[in-house]
Amino acid sequence: MKRLFNSVMTILVIFVIASANLVAQVKLPAIFGDNMVLQQQTEAAIWGKASVNSNVRVTTSWNNKSYTGHADKDGNWKVKVSTPIAGGPFSIAISDGKALTLKNVMIGEVWVCSGQSNMEMPMKGFRNSPVTGSNEYIATSSNIQIRLITIPKVTSLTPVDDFKGSWKTCEPENVSEFSATAYFFGLMLNKTMKVPVGLICTSWGGTRIEPWISEAGLKKFDWVKLPDKSATKTENLSPQTPTVLFNAMINPIIGFGIRGAIWYQGEANRNEPIQYQQLVPGLVENWRSVWSVGEFPFYYVQIAPYDYGPTGLNSAFLREAQFKASTAIPNIGMACIMDCGEKDNIHPSNKKAAGERLAYLALVKTYGMKGFACEGPVLKDMKVEGSLAKLTFNNSVNGLLSLGKELSCFEVAGANKRFFPAKAFVTNTGITLFSPSVSEPVSVRYAFKDFIIGDLFNTEGFPASSFRTDTLKIQ
Repeated sequence: MKRLFNSVMTILVIFVIASANLVAQVKLPAIFGDNMVLQQQTEAAIWGKASVNSNVRVTTSWNNKSYTGHADKDGNWKVKVSTPIAGGPFSIAISDGKALTLKNVMIGEVWVCSGQSNMEMPMKGFRNSPVTGSNEYIATSSNIQIRLITIPKVTSLTPVDDFKGSWKTCEPENVSEFSATAYFFGLMLNKTMKVPVGLICTSWGGTRIEPWISEAGLKKFDWVKLPDKSATKTENLSPQTPTVLFNAMINPIIGFGIRGAIWYQGEANRNEPIQYQQLVPGLVENWRSVWSVGEFPFYYVQIAPYDYGPTGLNSAFLREAQFKASTAIPNIGMACIMDCGEKDNIHPSNKKAAGERLAYLALVKTYGMKGFACEGPVLKDMKVEGSLAKLTFNNSVNGLLSLGKELSCFEVAGANKRFFPAKAFVTNTGITLFSPSVSEPVSVRYAFKDFIIGDLFNTEGFPASSFRTDTLKIQ
């Protein structure tokens, strides 16, 4: 009997020790792990769980320096580590008595990549919907300096702290599953700046912008109905519900060191351009507020022309709203892909153009590089001389072109507000256009249709956005 008692006690002691060791093991959220990238030259936050009231030591191999944090009554801890200029690989040791080591860590530039299906669309493409040239790009994608992480599609009525996922190295099998727009963006940054790049993709096809904004961020938009948490069922919660994607797919990464964010979304909000024009800067300000790292850069893709069918608004109004939003607050910009639309495919196959045009914005506006352009022509002024309308443009220092084709996307209207196709041609000062049906031009529109392929570019190859000079009611 005594022997049995001793055996039971021994087992209990072993169980208690094992349990204590399990508790003592530092636990990190999924955003921290092997193969990750930390933002260079900053105070980068690292956080997690540890034993209650324990001291947590974080040691970074790039400077052999240790940082100490204290776990609170719930075991939560956070420290900030000083990161050097871009480089790696490095390691990070984290311990509250039992060590955990993160390996193959790079220091470089980190960007959040978010939106709906055109951001989600992987390098391998969707079924029956390819990404142009993807097979070659995937096959040649091995690159130790680019790292990828994708946040799974999850909803939540309340903010959550973690997700299931891990950082991946840049190899064909990982690149094929990763966002094409984000990959081409990161590849361009890496090739140009010669630094490691970390890409965090958090996107969900078909979603509106409202689910990506927090409850606090949505309160100033009185037309948005916030979910009643006590009455809303959490099972099969629609991803279109306001706040639920912010809670589940943005909140877990808030505070992770980033340089900025890129965004590709808007198709799902096509019929509310007036509201969308306010929601875009609202989302940016919301994310900047919760990250608390200042007015970080935010660049987005204007939706491509597409035939949405006979119902709903002309999508040119949404493109107009996106263009106007691009100057609403500091440090944001828009990449135009008017030349990439496909009549019967809402997912343009030329994702390289989208990603690289976002990268040009970042290289010029965020990283201060000079000697090349990052935006297309923007209407500066219109003057009428008899039956001619003469347009001048910004972002066209070296002139305009139509890639050897006749300009076919301009329309002109007189006082009766009836628009007619216009003959247009490039001049030394801009664009001159006229229509035999309009003797006294009052208004001009360019590519202002649901589906149309833009044909006006600056000489650097960036397309002009659709635009109009009139203020007729949206309908």
